[in-house]
Amino acid sequence: MKGWTGKTLIVDLTHGTITTEPLNMDIAPLFIGGRGLGARLLWDLVGPGVDPLSPENVLIIATGPMTATGFQTSNRFSVSTKSPLTGTVLDANSGGYWGMRFKRAGYDLMIIKGRAPKPVYLEITPAGVTLHDASHLWGKRVSETSEALGQDKNKRNVLCIGPAGENLVRFAAIMNDATRAAARGGPGAVMGSKNLKAIVVEGDERVEMADKERFRFVQYEATKMLKANPITSQAFPEFGTAVVMNIINAVGALPAYNFQQSHFDNADAISGEAIAETILVRNAACWACPIACTRISKTDKGEGEGPEYETTWAFGAACGVDDLIAITNANFLCNDLGLDTISTGSTIACAMELTEKGLLTSDLRFGRADLLEQTVEDIAYRRGLGDELAEGSYRLAERHGAPELSMSVKKMEMPAYDPRGMQGQGLLYATSNRGGCHMRGNMLGVEVLGLPKLVDRFQIQGKASFVILHQNSAAILDSLVACKFVNIAVAEEYLARALTSLTGINYPTGELIRAGERIWNLERLYNLREGFTRADDTLPPRLLNEPATGASAGWVSHLEPMLAEYYRSRGWDEQGVPKPAKLEELQLADLAAEVIHG
Repeated sequence: MKGWTGKTLIVDLTHGTITTEPLNMDIAPLFIGGRGLGARLLWDLVGPGVDPLSPENVLIIATGPMTATGFQTSNRFSVSTKSPLTGTVLDANSGGYWGMRFKRAGYDLMIIKGRAPKPVYLEITPAGVTLHDASHLWGKRVSETSEALGQDKNKRNVLCIGPAGENLVRFAAIMNDATRAAARGGPGAVMGSKNLKAIVVEGDERVEMADKERFRFVQYEATKMLKANPITSQAFPEFGTAVVMNIINAVGALPAYNFQQSHFDNADAISGEAIAETILVRNAACWACPIACTRISKTDKGEGEGPEYETTWAFGAACGVDDLIAITNANFLCNDLGLDTISTGSTIACAMELTEKGLLTSDLRFGRADLLEQTVEDIAYRRGLGDELAEGSYRLAERHGAPELSMSVKKMEMPAYDPRGMQGQGLLYATSNRGGCHMRGNMLGVEVLGLPKLVDRFQIQGKASFVILHQNSAAILDSLVACKFVNIAVAEEYLARALTSLTGINYPTGELIRAGERIWNLERLYNLREGFTRADDTLPPRLLNEPATGASAGWVSHLEPMLAEYYRSRGWDEQGVPKPAKLEELQLADLAAEVIHG
C-alpha cells in the first residue's frame, strides 16, 4: 500500500479500549482521505437525530495520502463530526505539524467514540497508544496544556481543547501545536463532550510512495509555480492573508457593523500593511510550506500567532473596531481559550446590533474595542451574557426575537466577504454543506483578484458553474489534505499527477475532480438525511433586501436565479436533491436509497 498507511486507530472512551483496524481500501480511493473519508465514515457511524454533544457522536481525525510526504503544505489533517453549531455534516482542518506527526506515527485516521467517565488524554508513541488521566489538565488553557504535555514541533506534537471546548461553547475549536486551529462549527465542543482534553503524538515513520522519483518531480514543478506566483511568493509572505483587507474594502465587499454596511472607513488601520508596519515580529510557516503566510505578532499582552484576515475583520470591521492592538489581543485570547475567531467576532457583532436596537441589555456597542477581551473570556467560560453568546449568533438573535440579525447560513456565521458585492460568494455561502463558509470554494480569486481569470462580480447568469468548480476543487484539497493556497498557483492537473505517482492508482485530472464532486454530493446527502431542505440554502434577509454601500452601493444578493441554475448544473432536482442518474454516476446510489426513498 502506497500513500496510505493502511491503519485506522479506534478509541472507545466509554470502555477505555484502543484497537487498530485496516483501512477500508474499498472506499479510500473513492474518497481519498481527510474530509472525504471522514464524511464517508460519518455517514455510517452517526445517523439522523444524534445529538452532536452526546456520546453517540464521533470525532474522526483523518490525514490524506499527501500528508507527511513533503509535498507543499502536506502538513494538514481534517476533523469530521456532526456540528453542535449547525447540526450539519462538519469537517474542520488545520495545519502546523500535528497532522504530519500523526501520519508518521503510522495511521491514516482515528475514530473516537463514546465519552470517558472523567477527563483523559491520549498518547500515541512508537511504544504504543495509551489513555491517561487528565484531571490535572482540565480547566487549563491551550498554552498551559501544550507546555504541560511537552509540545515540541519537531518531535512531540500536542492537540487539545481549551476552556471553551470544556464548557461546550458551540463554536469551540480544537487547537494543535499551541496556535493552529480546526475551528469552524464547534469540533472543540464535541471533544469536550467526550471528556477528551488532548491527543499527544510522536512518530517518524516515512510514507511509502509508488513512484518516488516522479512524485518528487511533480513536487519540484509545484514549487516553481508557487515561487512564480506573486500572491504565494510575495503578498502572503510579506503581508499575510490580511493583505486583501483594503482590496475587499475598495470593491465594497467588506462587511461592517454586522453586515449593515459593505464598506469600512478605517479598513487601512486593520490591514495586512498595518500589521506589517506596527506589530509584526516575523512570518512563519507550517511544516513543508514554502508560502509562510503566518504572522507572529507582538503587543503589550505578549507575542503570538495572527491575526489572519478573517480575524481582523471579525473583531474589526464587523464590530466597528479599528484598534489593531485590541483585535490582536482578542485573537491571542481566542487561541488560548480555544475559540473560532470568525464565529466569536461575528456573534459579538450581532450582540452589538441587538443592543443598539434595544433588543438586548448589555454594554456592547459598535466600536467598543475595550470590551472585546472580556467578552471573549465570558464566552469561553459561559459567564453572564457570555453564556448566551456561547450558543452562537443565531440562537442569540432568535432568543431576543430577531433571528434575521444573525449573519449566518445554517446557523454558521459567514466570514469577511459581503455577497452583495460578490454574487458568486453569496451562492457559495448558501449552498455550503457546513454552513456559511468561504473555505468551501472561495470566489475571491475569480470575482476580485482575477485568478485564474476575472469574472464580473455582479454577474448572475453562469456564476453557478464557477461555484461548483471551486467547491469540487476545495473538496479535493481538503481530502488530499493540502492547503487551499496551493491551488492559487498549482492546478488540479498537478495534484492528480502527484496523487497518481504517490499511490500507484491512476487518477486522471477528471477523475480527481469527480472525487471532489462525489464528496460534495455525499455531504449533501448527509444533510438531507438530517432534515435539511432547499429552504436552508439561503442567506440572511438583510443581504437579499438591503442594498450594499461603498463601491457595491445599490446591490443586493440575487440568490434565487443562481440557486436554480446551481441545482440544474449539479444534477439535482428543483428541491436540491441529487437525481438518481447523478448518484449512480458518482457511485453513491446505494447510500442515497434511504434518503431518496426512505
